Amino acid sequence: MKTLSEARLRTLVLLEQAGIILTEAEKKRIEIATFGLADYPVSGLQLLTYINAPGYCAKELVLFPRQTCPEHLHPPFADSSGKQETFRCRWGEVYLFVDDESLPADDVDDKPVCFVPEDGNKWYTCHRHILLRPGYQYTIAPNTRHWFQAGERGAVVSEFSSTSRDELDIFTDPRVDRLAGIT
Repeated sequence: MKTLSEARLRTLVLLEQAGIILTEAEKKRIEIATFGLADYPVSGLQLLTYINAPGYCAKELVLFPRQTCPEHLHPPFADSSGKQETFRCRWGEVYLFVDDESLPADDVDDKPVCFVPEDGNKWYTCHRHILLRPGYQYTIAPNTRHWFQAGERGAVVSEFSSTSRDELDIFTDPRVDRLAGIT
């Protein structure tokens, strides 16, 4: 991808394929999150926040084919136990890796379902996953490590959560700066 404006256009195409209709104002608010990493779009995320208010938040997350959102958690803050979020897949497929013992491990038959970005193995510690396809959803408990990667065609995921405080997110990879590269 040559420019962030191309990434924004590509994001709009995927949202349209998912049947999500945006206003012109919403289209202009699409964020390109590079996380300050040099390998964007391998690592990264495109998102639109509809609302982020005390008690609730709603977003669309867009992932390009095999794009990865780095491992992180949403820690407690103020009087909150941390952000609880539900991911609901709208289009494509997304592999959601979560520190949840009830999920299957990624090492079945020694064939991983996803590959972490180059030089990232030590920063991706969650090996249990759920595959979300359109209509499937999963709720991530507050303060729980997780990361996700789109399937071959990419993915569009609606996120419903408690209040989002992105600046407080804790990433296992110390190179990540959650607020860097947001346009």
